[in-house]
Amino acid sequence: MKFKLKVTRVQVERLLVMASAALVVALALRGGETAMSRYEDMQLAKSASAVTLPTAVPAETQPVTVYYQDGEGYLVPVTTRVEKTDGIAKAALSLLVQSPDNDAAAARMGLRPCVPEGTTFDLDISNGRARVDLGKEALSCKDAEQESLMVMAVSQTLNEFPTVKEVSFLFDGQSRSRLTHGTDVSGTFKANDINMETVTTFDGSDANAATVKLYFPSQTGRMLVPVTRLVYSDADPVTAMVELCRGPRSDSGLERSVPEGCGLKSVKMKNGVVSIDLTGEFNKDTGGDRLQMLRAIVFTASQFPGVKEVKLSVEGQPYALPEQATSAWINTDTEVMSYYPGVIETD
Repeated sequence: MKFKLKVTRVQVERLLVMASAALVVALALRGGETAMSRYEDMQLAKSASAVTLPTAVPAETQPVTVYYQDGEGYLVPVTTRVEKTDGIAKAALSLLVQSPDNDAAAARMGLRPCVPEGTTFDLDISNGRARVDLGKEALSCKDAEQESLMVMAVSQTLNEFPTVKEVSFLFDGQSRSRLTHGTDVSGTFKANDINMETVTTFDGSDANAATVKLYFPSQTGRMLVPVTRLVYSDADPVTAMVELCRGPRSDSGLERSVPEGCGLKSVKMKNGVVSIDLTGEFNKDTGGDRLQMLRAIVFTASQFPGVKEVKLSVEGQPYALPEQATSAWINTDTEVMSYYPGVIETD
């Protein structure tokens, strides 16, 4: 007669535990304190090996907005995070300098730094004015366009800090009225007139002109590009939205922020809230990025003092704005890279 013995995994584990316990007792009886001491030493060693070593604490970071050049020659603001430090403004400027690391980081977004390689910065900020001294390498720009982009990138980046209201320049320790290729650097620079274009919208003289900042998507839709437009009307949310609906210049290389044919029914501001009502064409599917369109509207309307919130409606019907459309930052590095990873737009 044959018998089958069925042993479960739990039973085997219990047998192993019992055998181990019996072995310990036998060693204790045989070797007394010596055997027990060895066993305790083994347990201590085992416990020590199981201790998790402390890992490095991640450095605290904070957001900074810096300005890069895109393939069309525009300056584009990008918000990234850098290690928190007392010299945060200088750390932000360091990202603008051409170098293997900075070039690679910018290229992942289809952008490139504007300040010549090797340029150093000496920075002093007091009473709302930033005085920045660029090293002699900054005088090696190849032409006036690159000089202008460098100056604007530095001044706009510094003007993003709340402690800075205007920026003045020194170069290699010296005050200059003009750079090598004629770029005027004699005055102070404020946070305006970026990517300046001139579009005549009303009759009048330049003495009566004002400027508004408009935001248009790049050709790929990866980012929003700020454009400053000259207008002959009040610089207010109404004028800005009228110009946004007109769209970018045909030769700009930028895309519309609202669909073709979309018009403006009304713009009202009350208690810090700008209410915008668009025509039904806004709901037309153009194949563009709807989120970028909404962001362009929000940032264009909220640039004016006193604006706390932007509300949108289409033909009088409320249009819910997603949280991403009301972000504090126009373009973030992680988001820009997520659109088309690895694609480089620069020449």
